[in-house]
Amino acid sequence: MSIRDNIKKVLFILLWCIAGTGGVALLVAAINKKNGRTCKGYHIEINGKGKTFYIDEKQILAAIEGDRIQKIAGKTIVSFDLRRMEEKLKKNAWIRDAQLFFDNNELLRINITEREPVARIFTTSGSSFFMDSSCVELPMPDKSALKLPVFTGFPSDRIRKSGSDSVLVAQLKQMSWYILHDTFWMADIEQINIKPNRTFQLVPLIGNHLIEFGPGEDYEKKFRNLLIFYREVLAKTGFDKYSVINIEYNGQVIGTRRGSNVSKSDSVQAMKNILQLIKSAQQLQVDTVRKEVKPLEQNVETEQTLTGYDIVADDDDSAQKAKGPAKKPLQKNRK
Repeated sequence: MSIRDNIKKVLFILLWCIAGTGGVALLVAAINKKNGRTCKGYHIEINGKGKTFYIDEKQILAAIEGDRIQKIAGKTIVSFDLRRMEEKLKKNAWIRDAQLFFDNNELLRINITEREPVARIFTTSGSSFFMDSSCVELPMPDKSALKLPVFTGFPSDRIRKSGSDSVLVAQLKQMSWYILHDTFWMADIEQINIKPNRTFQLVPLIGNHLIEFGPGEDYEKKFRNLLIFYREVLAKTGFDKYSVINIEYNGQVIGTRRGSNVSKSDSVQAMKNILQLIKSAQQLQVDTVRKEVKPLEQNVETEQTLTGYDIVADDDDSAQKAKGPAKKPLQKNRK
């Protein structure tokens, strides 16, 4: 190998060393610059259902900063432990998810996803809490008055997704979700009682009767049958004629007559109120979140497909009438 070739080889190696050193220097400078960047501020975005929020910016900042006086703006970016901050935020029961990151403008982005409450629950021991769409127990919010389906008589002080309470919790969530997204039932159902045998009893706002719902399965069909009974029977007879309406059985609505007479004016007013609720619900039905629920007129279950409206006496001669047929269908019963 000639001297000239050796010189070329040395120069080539030297040039690569210089390039490598320059690259390392640029990398170190970039890292130092990044480490020296400071937070220019923050932007908080809270995502939830509807227009009601259960946590605010003050609570979020308090969870991030704690008791420290130092503010977020002006701190070096490398001093932020974003993972730890996310975990601190998720300790708030109303926060389902938290995502923190810095954008290109050196702003700290704080994206919060709230939990969605679907029911308020009162236990047999007297405690109360909310339940979200994932069956997670939520504490009472500090500021918001929530309009939710109310369940009483829950047998446990805490929500348990396994064991003996699992079926009850699942049915409670399904029923509550259905009522919450139906304008008519949300306006009419005042509360739902959980009976000792873990069946449901509905207390309507209009009328002086109780609705024996039975177990929570087939809840959509049961509510459809009840609405048919409201429209085809109670709208004509009055909403105080029956003391109990039982929709527990498949394809049947069983009414127990009240013994005492009811004020005609109260009955007429109740009919007007319930018909107005039905009309309002039909008008708002196209805007409901539950798009998969078809309007009543499009449902397969109609008054023609019910097996009968069965009326059981509930007056002084009920014992005597009990000797006859157990159920007496209305004359207008349709097969």
